[in-house]
Amino acid sequence: MSDPAADPRPDHPQLYLISPPVFDPQAFAPQLARILDALPVACLRLSLASSDEDAIARAADALRGVAHERDIAIVIDRHAMLAERLGLDGVHLPVGMRGVRKLRETIGADAIIGAGCGTSRHDGMSAAEAGADYVSFAPLGATPLGDGETVDYEIFAWWSEVIEVPVVAEGALTPDLIARFAPVTDFFAIGDEIWNAEDPLAALKTLIAPIGP
Repeated sequence: MSDPAADPRPDHPQLYLISPPVFDPQAFAPQLARILDALPVACLRLSLASSDEDAIARAADALRGVAHERDIAIVIDRHAMLAERLGLDGVHLPVGMRGVRKLRETIGADAIIGAGCGTSRHDGMSAAEAGADYVSFAPLGATPLGDGETVDYEIFAWWSEVIEVPVVAEGALTPDLIARFAPVTDFFAIGDEIWNAEDPLAALKTLIAPIGP
């Protein structure tokens, strides 16, 4: 099964999709399937704003089938203890290195653990040393959210030369940013950039045009 730990330093970056924070599982599943059938995607992140366990379970049930039928890994944002129960492949920790080592002991060696590390190279290195399967830095582009800081290109350039753990680039992506960062990242994680478009698949194709399918 594809996942962000499987193929570091590919010929060109792979795609990693992030779900919308709110969606109707029955309506979203076929929309997602259309994208997964059209483009090669390595991993899917279930990233819901809700903390309602029943709502998360319904969403996970809908998307797990779509992903696993296509041999695509699916991880859940934050809720590590739900991953195994819901039949998912692992978890994405938005707080970086904190808890990675202990969580690895809890969920085992086979589960995917990804670590979001913001703009901090130090946090990325610590997460990788603690056993994260991949590290994510964000945002690449300007956004009114957070403190306005963006990831320095040099972090990715250095990481791609020195660190073997795969690195994911995400946050306010544009075609120009994808063209610039493509030589120094393993994955582009894409979500909000496409889901509000009338045709998310067309929006995704436009966004990744600099690197092709």
